[in-house]
Amino acid sequence: MAEALPTARMLRLAAAAAILWLILILPNHPQAMTWGALRMIPLELPVILLGLVVLPGRAPVTMLVRGVLVGMLVVIALMKLADIATFTAYNRAFNLLVDAHLIHAAWMLGSGSVGVPAAAGAVAGALLLLGAVIWALWWATGVWARATPPTAGRWAAAALLLPATGLAAAEVGQAMRAWSLPASPPGAAFTARVGVERALFYRAAVADIEEFRRKAAADPFASAEPDRLLDRLGETDTLLVYVESYGRSSFLNPFYIETHTGTLADIEARLAGQGLAMRSAFLTAPMVGGQSWLAHGAVASGLWTDNQRRYQALLASPRRTLFHYAQGAGFRTAAVMPAITMDWPEGEFFGFDTILPAADLGYAGDRFNWVTMPDQFTMKALDRLLREGRPGADRAPVFAQVALISSHAPWVPVPELIEWETIGDGTEFNEMANSDDPPDVVWRDHDRVRDQFRKAVDYSLQVVGSYAERHAADPPLMIVLGDHEPAPFVSQVAGFDVPIHLIGPPELLALIDDWGWHDGLLPGPDAPVWRMDAFRDRFLAAFSSAAIAEEIRSELAAPLPPAGGG
Repeated sequence: MAEALPTARMLRLAAAAAILWLILILPNHPQAMTWGALRMIPLELPVILLGLVVLPGRAPVTMLVRGVLVGMLVVIALMKLADIATFTAYNRAFNLLVDAHLIHAAWMLGSGSVGVPAAAGAVAGALLLLGAVIWALWWATGVWARATPPTAGRWAAAALLLPATGLAAAEVGQAMRAWSLPASPPGAAFTARVGVERALFYRAAVADIEEFRRKAAADPFASAEPDRLLDRLGETDTLLVYVESYGRSSFLNPFYIETHTGTLADIEARLAGQGLAMRSAFLTAPMVGGQSWLAHGAVASGLWTDNQRRYQALLASPRRTLFHYAQGAGFRTAAVMPAITMDWPEGEFFGFDTILPAADLGYAGDRFNWVTMPDQFTMKALDRLLREGRPGADRAPVFAQVALISSHAPWVPVPELIEWETIGDGTEFNEMANSDDPPDVVWRDHDRVRDQFRKAVDYSLQVVGSYAERHAADPPLMIVLGDHEPAPFVSQVAGFDVPIHLIGPPELLALIDDWGWHDGLLPGPDAPVWRMDAFRDRFLAAFSSAAIAEEIRSELAAPLPPAGGG
């Protein structure tokens, strides 16, 4: 028994150290989730173990230190896991200041895709796992805190604690380029670095918001007379149509190119035959994978809303959007939002006279999982609710934002185009809505997910093209653009660019000849690339009287800001 006790004790110490080691080496990026991560030597581990050994076993101060340590490790581990999730979905790190709302968004998407019971089961499982991790860390720190070596051993641990801490701090500084060491340490204090980086990032985020608020108040069109803006549009309806998850990957990923460019080429030929003009280019979106409202905010406001905190600052600002200026020019502004199923108080900021959420569009058919209705029904509802009749005595011209969602994840099932005249209350889509495998089956195979995405975007493009052709005799000006790329594992391309197309009467599109956009619907690789926040001012200048354009020429002559800047 005398021999077994030390062995059991050593095994407990080793197991406790292993638990701490696993938490410390947890990566924060999906590409780092490899077996190679197990080779990492966390420099924080000796600091933690030596510190616990030095503390008096069961004293209140030791319990306090253990609680703080476990809390910090759990918080940083959750940050790392959140990073993995947001890198996978949005190609960026998690930002607690602006991304907390994504928890609710994830629940809505998950429960809408796989059902409430399955989503609730996943949440319950995650909470149980979190509880197990907390218990394991508490046990592990307790094992080392009760190690109680001889006095000499404790003094030795105290002596080693200082250089171990210095080494970990030095590695953090070198990794963050705060200083340079003559040699790289034999390991990495990665977890500590994540904590330090987040603290510094949050401090910088506060300063960023102050700068954003200053820019929101500096609007070059604020002093312009309303009736001199957008006067070149005349009585033409203007439709700003977002195609969900439509990005440059449609022109770069070999798996999508043939389908999407083939559809665009076919649409281009048909519309040209009807006498319509087309121009295309690319815009850089502020994000990928989701949060479409950030793209909507950037285009409407002319401000770079690349995170939720900036978006909230925009909503609290006096900034006038493209729709405010359209209101002043005599247009009836509207938002057609089939994805909105709850209250949307943010919509009041943008200057919409009419907001049409899902419940107001008249769809009585079955849902397409998360997607409330097919895009073709949405565009038919746009005509029925906003565009019937002619401008003039019957109604004012319409300036509307339409957010199509058939190409939104989970991309199952994908509708098919039907004759417009057969569209009634939406029940004619029921058979399509209940076809194909459910998302929890399709999403087990990433290749199949990508194939569904390819089909969904193609459907949305077909709807837009068919709608433009249907109204070619009395065409609106259509601004058709993607809101963002899909999640990186779906797009399989780097970057944030999305296509943008203008479709309409040739005399109107001639007003943007100086933009240098490519003719047709197929922007080449050398097509202009603007950041989304540049669009509002250039659109206002192009479609407003020459005098107004001249007044702000100096503002628009400045180089476009690079993607990612403020």
